[in-house]
Amino acid sequence: MGELVDLDSSEGARGYVSIPKSGHGPGVLVLQEWWGLNPQIMGVTDMIAAQGFVAMAPDLYRGELAGHDEMDKAGHLMTTLAPERAVGDMSAAVDYLTAHQATTGSGIGAIGFCMGGLMTFMVAAARGDVVKAAVPFYGYPAGAEPDWNGLSAVIRGHFAEQDEHFPSAGARDMERRLQEMGKDIQISFHDAAHAFMNEEDPFGIYDQGLAGELWPQVIEFLHAQLG
Repeated sequence: MGELVDLDSSEGARGYVSIPKSGHGPGVLVLQEWWGLNPQIMGVTDMIAAQGFVAMAPDLYRGELAGHDEMDKAGHLMTTLAPERAVGDMSAAVDYLTAHQATTGSGIGAIGFCMGGLMTFMVAAARGDVVKAAVPFYGYPAGAEPDWNGLSAVIRGHFAEQDEHFPSAGARDMERRLQEMGKDIQISFHDAAHAFMNEEDPFGIYDQGLAGELWPQVIEFLHAQLG
């Protein structure tokens, strides 16, 4: 349904873009897990496009991938990804979506999972001029947080109570601090474990019922915020 496109050929930045059948719709970034831009994330991008959005998943690893049996490689790819390069590639994807002839609406949305949840916060803080709605799943910046002053997006996050990778206590603390800054953020904490939305079930903890409940809410929220 979608295709790979260059975002900055001189730097190697690229992304997977999928257009709805209507030919137009609001723009939404889809941000990868630590595995990379794999077929599962491309499938999520296509699914979001099928719901009426111009969806793009930037390839933050620029062609590198880790399989579900390559945890060490996935961890290496994530921890060695330079934050400034990731933000630059996401910003290029935002600009691509904003300029695309199929994109409508007054802002861009962002949704991400695991590492992509963290990146959802990063791009929303860096591009508050355009990113107006954000849906981070079980991932947040810990330690080196971005400058939150530019954050303008309405954020509706979904996190796991039993999460060894991104503990719920840290998410609650960040939510509280952002609310005290006047940011419109609400995080729902679910009786689930990390990666509960990934239908490929790499950790054996996919929650089909919860995912089926949350996806319609996410799509409705993005349409309400973006048009």
